Amino acid sequence: MQRMRFSVDISAEQYQTYYQGVAKFVRVQTEDGRSLKFPASELQKFVSHNGIQGRFEIIFNEQHKLVSLNRI
Repeated sequence: MQRMRFSVDISAEQYQTYYQGVAKFVRVQTEDGRSLKFPASELQKFVSHNGIQGRFEIIFNEQHKLVSLNRI
């Protein structure tokens, strides 16, 4: 399994574009400098009144399928 860590700071207003389906993917830079793109819907459980802030770890299997996304 492959693990990547990254930080996110998305305001509530910015997240509206994801929630409304205007933007379907989030692109972030991982802590080791790689670019990572994943479905915005995976962040929905982390939305607060302020949007989404924090450090996250995403895990993929050998077929590059998302296994889990967790706040760390």
